[in-house]
Amino acid sequence: MPAETEPLRHEVRIAAPPEVVFPFFTDPARMVRWMGISALLDPRPGGALRIDVAGRNVAVGEYTVVEPPSRVEFTWGFDGDEAPVAAGSTRVEVTLEPDGGGTLLTLWHYGLTGEERAGHDDGWTHYLGRLTPAAVGEDPGPDSWITAA
Repeated sequence: MPAETEPLRHEVRIAAPPEVVFPFFTDPARMVRWMGISALLDPRPGGALRIDVAGRNVAVGEYTVVEPPSRVEFTWGFDGDEAPVAAGSTRVEVTLEPDGGGTLLTLWHYGLTGEERAGHDDGWTHYLGRLTPAAVGEDPGPDSWITAA
């Protein structure tokens, strides 16, 4: 079991090249195909990232590294005074490596502890599971985590 100070790490293989996968982290229309109901993204260092993830949690941060098609980093947390992870207080790093005709995506999430860590581990498992079909042009289906407005 990893220590709470270690970053979360997720790895998935996607049957599409990095050039196809990368925009799913920078283009709002592609982002909401796998995560969220709306997204405002300004994919440049210092640019804003705001994703209404599931109708109740709005992720807020900013891009810190944007290196198409191989790497993107952004800060992450949630809007609101009662948020379990403050807006922009953690960091997510995503690398995309060519893997045959596809991509090996590795995601690290730094700065999470306790329940925040477990919740985000579940969240990244859920959403990367939706990205895998979305990035190859398949419909991942309705997101069971989205709540009615």
